Amino acid sequence: MPLKGIKVLEFAGLAPVPFCGKILADFGAKVTVIDRVNDNILNCMNRGKRILAINLKVPEGQQLVRKLAGNHDVLIEPFRPGVMEKLNLGPEVLCTDNPRLIYARLTGFGQHGRLAARAGHDINYAAVSGVLSMLGRKNERPQPPINILAFAGGSLMCSLGICLALLERHRSGHGQVIDSAMTDGAAYVSSWLFMARNIPMVFQGKRGTNTLDGGSYFYDVYETKDGKYMSVAPIEPQFFDAFKDKLGLPELSQKVVNDDEKLAAKDILTKRFLEKTQAEWSAIFEDIDACVYPVIDWESVLDHDHLKSRHTFEKLDDGCLAPCPAPLLSRTPGQLSTRPSTSSEAIEEALDMLRDLKLSKVEMQKLVRNKVLILPTEAKL
Repeated sequence: MPLKGIKVLEFAGLAPVPFCGKILADFGAKVTVIDRVNDNILNCMNRGKRILAINLKVPEGQQLVRKLAGNHDVLIEPFRPGVMEKLNLGPEVLCTDNPRLIYARLTGFGQHGRLAARAGHDINYAAVSGVLSMLGRKNERPQPPINILAFAGGSLMCSLGICLALLERHRSGHGQVIDSAMTDGAAYVSSWLFMARNIPMVFQGKRGTNTLDGGSYFYDVYETKDGKYMSVAPIEPQFFDAFKDKLGLPELSQKVVNDDEKLAAKDILTKRFLEKTQAEWSAIFEDIDACVYPVIDWESVLDHDHLKSRHTFEKLDDGCLAPCPAPLLSRTPGQLSTRPSTSSEAIEEALDMLRDLKLSKVEMQKLVRNKVLILPTEAKL
């Protein structure tokens, strides 16, 4: 895998940092999570990683992490600015110890700026970025896309930054600090939404009145007879012609101007799609380019033939569905990390990391006795 041999320290946090670490692990990196406990039930993305429960509030714990960072390539931390510095684990210390270390700081508002020290969640970062103001129906409140923007703008952008820094390190021999703010990232992945404002065929007015945000009846989702849905997007004229032909509605036109015409066209489609089930509509639009596809329920993705053929999802031993690593690399593809972080193998690998620090058995026993290092009950020093 492309990141084989890269060693990563991930400080436990909420979902964005664990997903960033998961991306690196899925593509071959050896990721170790520094947490307060060995089995954090709130973190569902620790598979394929190792866990070291270390008390960071005491000097001995801080010194232990400092030693670990000395032989790692990447560190990812999720805390507000200044927290790692108070723990004596800031980049000034760790990057001096290890000049090749790539120190990634993944936060909501970044390391500087008026809001840097403030608490927030995904919806807040999307709000401040300006992107949330673009999402939603006409005359309704902005509608956040769950937490996808924070994951794309946070986890994905941070993992990209890490890979870029690793590539640059190959030339310079030096690591660097990555300031990855979810607010900045949410804005950046939405670049097209900002930069396409002067394209008349895409943006005509306020939120909910444009081609792609609910303002066009031919770019929307429609309910079917069985309570399921079809996605409709025949924007190009040739696709629209195929679309209305299959619907048996030759009178449909894309050149609707006023609100009454738009509502009338939407009403026609709403009634037509309610005449058949999702499976029936899917069969009608199968093998033609009209940009009409069923909305696949998340619980049914394993049954979809296309997703199945690409091995897009895998079912884990706890019954949860896990998307497989993307994109697909031809020679060195990623591999979904499924091994629980509480497995005996993962525990032994975590202990090996401590042994690599040349810590004696007596020293490790002292750390355990003083509750600096918290080991699973089945761990054997």
